[in-house]
Amino acid sequence: MNQAQAQAVPRPAAAGAEAPQGVELRHLRYFVAVADAGTFTGAAERLFIAQPTLSQQIHRLEQIVGTRLLHRRREGVQLTAAGAVLLAAARDVLAAAGHAVSQTRQAAGLDRPRLRFVLPSDLPDSLAVPTTCRLRSAAEAAQVAVMLLETPLDGEFSPIRRRRADAGLGWLAASPDALPVPLEAISMGEFEPEVWIPSLHPAAPQGVIGLDELAGLDVIHGPRRASPATYDRWLAVLRAVNPRFAFTDPPFRHSLPMVLALAATASPPVAVLTGPAVTAVPLPGATRFPRPAGAGHMAQVCVAGQPLIATAALVWSGDLPRPLQQILFDTADGTVPPKATSPPATSQEGQQHAAELIGAGTPAIAGCWN
Repeated sequence: MNQAQAQAVPRPAAAGAEAPQGVELRHLRYFVAVADAGTFTGAAERLFIAQPTLSQQIHRLEQIVGTRLLHRRREGVQLTAAGAVLLAAARDVLAAAGHAVSQTRQAAGLDRPRLRFVLPSDLPDSLAVPTTCRLRSAAEAAQVAVMLLETPLDGEFSPIRRRRADAGLGWLAASPDALPVPLEAISMGEFEPEVWIPSLHPAAPQGVIGLDELAGLDVIHGPRRASPATYDRWLAVLRAVNPRFAFTDPPFRHSLPMVLALAATASPPVAVLTGPAVTAVPLPGATRFPRPAGAGHMAQVCVAGQPLIATAALVWSGDLPRPLQQILFDTADGTVPPKATSPPATSQEGQQHAAELIGAGTPAIAGCWN
């Protein structure tokens, strides 16, 4: 018997059956735990079961589906192609089962209605804080429990579309009408990034840089997994000017001053682009911004014409119960839009205005990255 035969996973006797028989929710729960932990030891600790028992159950699952789901290595486990497919499906099944149980308990009067709300970490505080406060207030008035989920949202709002969440606050990749069925949305305003370039760059004294000039620089921005919608959209805008353009991931995602300090000493010149950070408004004139502590020899500028815009939106599934949808409507109606951050036209007033923004803790200074 060769090695390939020795490692083969036995297939179930009914190989021609339409669907695998005997798969239980616990098999899927164990499999997801191993994939998330990366090791059987870590997963067993999270599940509070013995490691041999966990290994046996995963092996049983592989026997049922008829193929290997994990590569066992000394440094941990890695999903096979088949395992990656099952992992996505298992998450959906477990989420649907949990939601069904919750709805059943609510119908029996055992639980309060629950709204699972996604709040990605890349949102600016000026948007996330008032929206979350209003959401919790509206939900409390309706006697609905809110479960906040901090997870990234792609342009198709997959966690909501796949029933892992009921609603969320994120960035639209296109118009609300272009969202996949059955999603619906309410716009919460437009935002743009903060842009930093070397203070010796010709555009720095004017406080405005052209899109073509920005596309000609190395630009630190990302990583993509944090916010695929805005990352892909802004990348497409810059590639329309420079087809070879590509973003560089930030070396320190949660420390803008550190990134600025490294960018200031880079060669060739490097620009820094944050995630959506400030309300997008027409600029009445160019303004020099004061540099915050840690900015080094970097200057903050605006991109001419404001081509890098992100639309924030409340998104939910259209078949969400009406009382839960009403909470979202009340949240949108009751959330005061962030104060416009358009700087005054004069240099002195502009410096004072920007200093107030920085002193108030703008999201980019706090480490808001896309």
